[in-house]
Amino acid sequence: MKAAIIGGTGYGAIELIRLIHQHPYLEVGTVVSNSQAGNNFNDSYPHLSEIVEQPLEKFDAAGIAENNEVVFLATPSGVSSSLVPQLMETGIKCIDLSGDFRLRSAEQYETWYRRNPADTEYIKKAVYGLSEIYPEQIKAATLIANPGCYPTAATLGILPILKADMAEQGSIIIDAKSGVSGAGRGLSLTSHYTEINENLKAYKLGAHQHIPEIEQVLSDENGAPITISFTTHLVPMSRGIMCTMYLNLHETVSTKEIVELYNEFYKNKPFVRVRPEGTIPATKEVLGSNYCDIGIHVDQRTNRLTIISVIDNLVKGAAGQAIQNANLMFGWDERSGLNQLPMYP
Repeated sequence: MKAAIIGGTGYGAIELIRLIHQHPYLEVGTVVSNSQAGNNFNDSYPHLSEIVEQPLEKFDAAGIAENNEVVFLATPSGVSSSLVPQLMETGIKCIDLSGDFRLRSAEQYETWYRRNPADTEYIKKAVYGLSEIYPEQIKAATLIANPGCYPTAATLGILPILKADMAEQGSIIIDAKSGVSGAGRGLSLTSHYTEINENLKAYKLGAHQHIPEIEQVLSDENGAPITISFTTHLVPMSRGIMCTMYLNLHETVSTKEIVELYNEFYKNKPFVRVRPEGTIPATKEVLGSNYCDIGIHVDQRTNRLTIISVIDNLVKGAAGQAIQNANLMFGWDERSGLNQLPMYP
């Protein structure tokens, strides 16, 4: 099955190509980059010479649908909202890696993203693609809103304890840290080497666009509104996200009991690995893989739960989860093409 990729020269796109190359049922089809149309893909990524040899193309919805069975949109937010309607009119299935269809409220999108929202008709059609939580909805979807990288790590870490109603819902604090690739391949002062090297910066305090996305998922699963305190930091490394989350517990429980709760919650979810008591995951331990690793600690002195959740932001936080969603959409084993071991060291 051929997969088109739109936004073909970004980090999300190149990660899609790496994973599709190893997929038993998918192959790279049309690769779209309006800014570099006509150039060979290898001009941007020479490490793929003799592996992916094809020119980059301009966007043409009819041509994409004629030559491909699924399309991944790895575009910046604000782009796919205008492309998806054209694609869906042709009947092709779409998986959008941007934020354009994640929020059900057009008003919230406009407030947090500071862009014009997508058409309400298509927002309503979109299924939120958190693979471990909404597999049945994903199987029936024609448009998937692939979750953000921070929301993937945060929600997978929080949901089991929230669903068990063992923590104070108003006490959720998320301290999140990401590698620089999360900012994309575009040049900016934020990701300039001399600005980020040997430096640690907090950014977008109280204003990060992933706040409403996390709250939307947690509120849906809780059945009542949830608000969070969420702070993001930029770390001088290429890949990886770590979310350290704090919740006050209703009752006195042990770390062992919470670990057992999480193991039960994720027992049939191959890409979520809950660490044994006393073991805390690190970002390098999921590097290049589609795993989300979760560590648990209950502080008996304060009766506060600490959850550590780590992912590779370009894989489980983007391209890997998109392919996991494609596997679910087309009825394949959700692990197809995603069995890579983490790269270490």
